Amino acid sequence: MKKTELKVSISCQKCKTELIKAVSKLEGIDEITVNAEKGILTVVGEVDPVHLTNKVRKTGKQAEIISVGPPKKPDPPNKPDTGQKPLPPCCPNCQFVVVSSYYDPYDSRICTIL
Repeated sequence: MKKTELKVSISCQKCKTELIKAVSKLEGIDEITVNAEKGILTVVGEVDPVHLTNKVRKTGKQAEIISVGPPKKPDPPNKPDTGQKPLPPCCPNCQFVVVSSYYDPYDSRICTIL
């Protein structure tokens, strides 16, 4: 068992969700935590840190290994902090562009040159 911490840019809830989905597909992971305010992804388990970093980079995020070592014993649960701001639902980096493959040859608004 080892604890791997990565520095990742997380700017919205969608980024966080995509990051967790990509990392959770790896085998040997026991725990995944994401601190969006600090931009730290923490993974505990038997997983290669380089393979983990490559998986995060495939999502389009910059990832940098901060530390790799044995996991610490869990702390007793604290009261939840109500002063945290929630992440925005989406950021400009996550916007999708809709491309339509629909073509109507009888539509007079479309100009075609043959």
